[in-house]
Amino acid sequence: MSYEGLLLLGVLSVTFMIPHLALGMGLGFVAPGWLLILHVSLVLGAYFVWYWHHGGQTLAMQTWKLQLTTVSGEPPSIPQLIIRYVLAWPCIVYLGAGLLWALFDRDRQFLHDRLAGTRIVFKRD
Repeated sequence: MSYEGLLLLGVLSVTFMIPHLALGMGLGFVAPGWLLILHVSLVLGAYFVWYWHHGGQTLAMQTWKLQLTTVSGEPPSIPQLIIRYVLAWPCIVYLGAGLLWALFDRDRQFLHDRLAGTRIVFKRD
């Protein structure tokens, strides 16, 4: 997750910070907080869903040879990916409770994966 966070800094600087700096400096427009949160959520959602849909791996997952699949080993559907993304937020924000779930899960899967019908597996080359 730390490596993914570093990569996301680059994604957010291009898709979030630069446009809002340009709007602020060029037009004097400062977006309200709710719009900023919505923008970040949509950018991150697009990043994760796009990468998961195209190969089942984000850039960080490629490095660690991890892949997202369904429980049966098929590529997840876009609705499953959106559900996984939305459910990951509370699983992480609430003191990582959904991540700690993996310590007790019989398949060592995160709570949001269990609920979305997805799983993270080691990719076979």
